Amino acid sequence: MFIAGTEINLKNVLKTPINIIKKVVLYLLILYAFSIAFSLYINVGKVFMVLLPLISVGLVASLAKEYGKTEWINMSMIVGGIGEVVSIGILTLTAAALNSGFGLGFVEIVIDLLLFLFVMYIVFRATTLLFWWFPEVSTVLMPNDDKQEQDIRLSMGIFFLLVSAMLYLHLELAFGAFLAGIFIPTFFEHKRELPEKLSSFGFGFLIPIFFIHIGSSFNPNSLMIDGLIYKAILIALIMILMRLVASLVFIKELGFKDTILMGLSHSMPLTLLIAMATLAFSANSIDVLHYDAFILASLFQVIGVMVAIKLINKN
Repeated sequence: MFIAGTEINLKNVLKTPINIIKKVVLYLLILYAFSIAFSLYINVGKVFMVLLPLISVGLVASLAKEYGKTEWINMSMIVGGIGEVVSIGILTLTAAALNSGFGLGFVEIVIDLLLFLFVMYIVFRATTLLFWWFPEVSTVLMPNDDKQEQDIRLSMGIFFLLVSAMLYLHLELAFGAFLAGIFIPTFFEHKRELPEKLSSFGFGFLIPIFFIHIGSSFNPNSLMIDGLIYKAILIALIMILMRLVASLVFIKELGFKDTILMGLSHSMPLTLLIAMATLAFSANSIDVLHYDAFILASLFQVIGVMVAIKLINKN
């Protein structure tokens, strides 16, 4: 999540044309409309309405590393960045509701989240003004000629600071990691090689460990459960199709092929999907069959979508 955040320059996102912002809102509305309709149609738990439209740009960052900053990847990062903030916000509220219901505890978490966002807004504005009045501060904190890896140490400091704040406030840790990542390219634009340095460590070491952990958390004996594979394939297909349909709102800007690629790139919300499914299962909102189905579906999505993108991109 931290590495995904380093791909997003908040200043550039805020400069996004208003017509694109409107289409992003429409894109998200279509996703949630599909999710609500599907959940009601097959008569599953309400938590499905939150699980199906989740967006994460974690694996979009890996696509950017492989295919470069193409037009569809740039659009995917902008749309996905906004969608991920919405998804993590909903994830945080849903986690609070699952853990404490809609009582006083839920209200406290909502207040904490709003206060945290307000504080982050103040920090953003204050840092922007500081670096505007004193631009040399950014190069002092992260020198251009950095022989002591000061940029890496400061990045990790920001990361642990925000994650600690989320832990203290009992909010979603992924949100803090994502915001910490956004802070790097937004305020240290002169360190253009820094996201690449961080991603090399992440993709070379940390992310493989994450995938090993996900694989080890899935019980192979669950494959014998009647209907598991069918439900996993159904969930994966629904999540992919709803994103492909929603992405058509950008066909004028990207063209048909790149629109499909952008929709596919959002069809792998692996980290958030597994986190939300785990929360729902721990709160007894979904049974073990649907929990395993979501884990298996997330793996199907990654494998299927990566292959599809590679094939489409070649043509």
